[in-house]
Amino acid sequence: MYIEQAFKVLHEWWRYFVGLIIVILAVIAGQIPFTVAVLMKSFKDGEGLQGMDNSKIMSFLEPNLNLFLMLLSFAVGLVVLLFVAKFLHRQTVVQLTTARSKIDWKRFWFSFFLWGIISSGFIWFEYIMSPENYVFNFKLVPFLILLVIAIVFIPLQTSFEEYLFRGYLMQGIGVVAKNRWLPLLITSFAFGLLHIANPEVDKLGYSIMIFYIGTGLFLGIMTLMDEGMELSLGFHAANNFFAAIFVSADWTALQTHSVLKDISEPSKAILTEMIMPVFIVFPILLLIMSKKYGWKNWKDKLFGSILVPENDTIKSIGNHD
Repeated sequence: MYIEQAFKVLHEWWRYFVGLIIVILAVIAGQIPFTVAVLMKSFKDGEGLQGMDNSKIMSFLEPNLNLFLMLLSFAVGLVVLLFVAKFLHRQTVVQLTTARSKIDWKRFWFSFFLWGIISSGFIWFEYIMSPENYVFNFKLVPFLILLVIAIVFIPLQTSFEEYLFRGYLMQGIGVVAKNRWLPLLITSFAFGLLHIANPEVDKLGYSIMIFYIGTGLFLGIMTLMDEGMELSLGFHAANNFFAAIFVSADWTALQTHSVLKDISEPSKAILTEMIMPVFIVFPILLLIMSKKYGWKNWKDKLFGSILVPENDTIKSIGNHD
């Protein structure tokens, strides 16, 4: 099964620790262009960054340049993570992605379009119900540039997060803990904490972490139940892609040349709308996917022990590779 894929490769605990440090350093290095661009513009405009909140820093640059430089660090992180898996663990991309013999792209696209349609429907329903909260923000040339950036870099950003949390860390913690519930919980909380610096947290408070942690839990359950990351990869890519092109706001992490711009002030109602999917929509999606893909043995797949192969020795794996 999926976590057990790690027993086919070099999987000593220290390799995951070293690999994680390398990936973190790569992401930090990938953020240098964004930091330099912000500092240069600040110097040119004679403005200081001291006292600025996250939302102002996120909107300091031209939106398309800002989005590109923000996503660049995730692209660097993804490349380095796959490099770490290949050379530090002798692990293929397929082994990191799924327990199947090859990546099932049909699963990816099913999840992508399912959530793309649903999430876009929510956006346009909200626009129809409360048009006073939005302005039409469409400008052809900036939007086309946004579209190119979104198509190329958003899947890299979301894939990095999925491969790091639902892939590398899920497998790494699983082979150390010898169970499934601990990697599921740790990666879900870590995924949520990754977003703690988002401008949304400043505006809506720490209650919004319910959404981020709940989303991580939802994606983790999908990965364990389906024995692979294809569904979570598709969902995450759709979530960020359609949000980036359809609607943005001054208080969100994705501030883009989107079709619509939300000009309303963040409120408890918005917080409720963001948290609602965790308790209503996500369970329904899990039910739909369980019916489509025939998921069974929920208790064992989510809370069961990891079966260590009888012939599992790091030395023998190393010699085999």
